[in-house]
Amino acid sequence: MQKFETMTKSYINGQWVEGDSGRVYNDLNPYDNSVIAEVKIASKKQMEDAFQTAAAAQKEWAKSSVEERKKVIEKAAEYLKENREEIVQLVSRETGGTILKGNVELHLALEVLEEALNYAGEVGEVREVTTGVEGKVNRIYRLPLGVILSISPFNFPMNLSMRTIAPAIALGNAVVHKPDIQVGLVGGVVLAKAFEYAGLPAGVFNMILTDVDEIGDDMLTNPIPRLISFTGSTAVGRHIGEIAGRNLKRVALELGGNSPFIVLSDADVEQAVNASIFGKFIHQGQICMIINRIIVHKDKYDEFVNKFVERTKALPAGNPQDPNTVIGPLVNERQLEKALGFIEEAKKEGVTVALEGKREGNVLTPSIFTDVKNDGALAQKELFGPIALIIKADSDEEAITMANDTEAGLSSAIFTSDLEKGEQFALQLDTGMTHINDQTVNDAPNIPFGGNKASGMGRFGNPWVVDEFTVTKWVSVQTTPRQFPF
Repeated sequence: MQKFETMTKSYINGQWVEGDSGRVYNDLNPYDNSVIAEVKIASKKQMEDAFQTAAAAQKEWAKSSVEERKKVIEKAAEYLKENREEIVQLVSRETGGTILKGNVELHLALEVLEEALNYAGEVGEVREVTTGVEGKVNRIYRLPLGVILSISPFNFPMNLSMRTIAPAIALGNAVVHKPDIQVGLVGGVVLAKAFEYAGLPAGVFNMILTDVDEIGDDMLTNPIPRLISFTGSTAVGRHIGEIAGRNLKRVALELGGNSPFIVLSDADVEQAVNASIFGKFIHQGQICMIINRIIVHKDKYDEFVNKFVERTKALPAGNPQDPNTVIGPLVNERQLEKALGFIEEAKKEGVTVALEGKREGNVLTPSIFTDVKNDGALAQKELFGPIALIIKADSDEEAITMANDTEAGLSSAIFTSDLEKGEQFALQLDTGMTHINDQTVNDAPNIPFGGNKASGMGRFGNPWVVDEFTVTKWVSVQTTPRQFPF
């Protein structure tokens, strides 16, 4: 099982090229810190070459037929399916995710590709509109945007890369893609191999294995990309947004979350616990839309806490390669130390420790804190780890108010037996997505995925991503001589 581990090169203009920065990055397995691969970091010059290549290739790709674009998408999906077992194992080894997580991630990436087939024909679409000028024919064209810059994170690198790359290519754009170097194989190499196999013309998709220490902001300030698609922290997203604004570039930003999971006074506690266990601890809590705060009505609070703690205690932790494991390692030492810092901060805030996690190598078993204050420092932070905060609300209305009391606004969930009331409350939540009687981690390629407030700008998913990744152009044809007033 060495196919991808030996492909440690960047992919530029249809060629696999070694990074020439002179620096080497060791790609580590988060579980045991063993070296999966040694990656030679691509230089700033190679990044610039990738943009130039993409700009030239896009002009031709924009002329491609719907059938050509669909064939590439289908073949890329075929490659992922044919290499499923190896890819799932590599996702587990490189991201520290469980086998379940690996299968979920591959499934989501395939869904994105398959949905792209449904809107590949949107480019070149023409519609006519009438205006008050006699003899004027007005045609509105939808055209590719140009070159798109894709920057993806470490947590779900394959899916969160593909949701930019697939629509970009399907709509006639070219892509320069920078995965997080920690997960450069599943976030970059695997995808480049898939599009190489699919016969995508050289230069339409370029993948750069590099890091910020090497390129700084040059990838963001480069004049070629028309849109910057970034998934990651709100702090970095703000920085990208500032640069994009100065340079009048579009952005698609999916940023941090502080997703509330609300248990109302009439909720089915047993099912709410089942949902929250999954929505809090999948991939060790390292998901932007993970449950960050659990807000429970006082009438259900004690029952919920008792059942949630008992269920959490039973979650198997350890080697993510073991198919029974639920809690694997955090992605790196820095994330682990950050999570441990949150645990110490919780103790200092004086909250109740219902379950304290233990560090076992790079694995941190779950911690649960109760009697948490919604306006406390801990509840206002994105934890990104296996740490659960449970907050008591005196009323259903207060629970909704508490849920909104954050700068983030990505996902949310409400548990209630009154579905009509649940939907009314859902519309009061200032989040891009709300799930009634489910948990906060939901995704699909045909819904408007994105956040409000500091959780981002723009929407992924069909058809919303089509507007993001294309440009409309008005062409008028004056078919008869026009009379002018002077």
